[in-house]
Amino acid sequence: MPEIPPFSPTVTLLTMGRIWESALAEALKPLGLTTRKYGLLGHIRGTPGISFSDLARRSRITVQSAHATIAAFAADGLVEDATARAGAASRLQVTEAGERLLAEAAQKLAELDAEFAAAHPGLTEALRLHVVDLMAKPR
Repeated sequence: MPEIPPFSPTVTLLTMGRIWESALAEALKPLGLTTRKYGLLGHIRGTPGISFSDLARRSRITVQSAHATIAAFAADGLVEDATARAGAASRLQVTEAGERLLAEAAQKLAELDAEFAAAHPGLTEALRLHVVDLMAKPR
């Protein structure tokens, strides 16, 4: 019988993260979103007027990738650039259509969260408490 490796919280969290991210990706797919696009749209809503550079930095992607994704969002009517003149720094904001899409995505996420909480109530509460503790510590 093979030896059971020692428990690794790092490997466990990475594995669970991949499983949960995959479930979220499947839930978002019918909405035309990926987890990355959902995050980008959320960053734009959370920071109206955000620049491409700041968006790329926060999302840990290149500015070129941010431009390509935002161009697709704009073509779909989800995001607009509030800058009135050419050559000025972009000021991105989510449109009403983008808000509706984010609301649909949030509902999918809430359903997943409820499923995970029901299946793993102790783990869910432990994670919540840990994050609250991390946020309370000074940086």
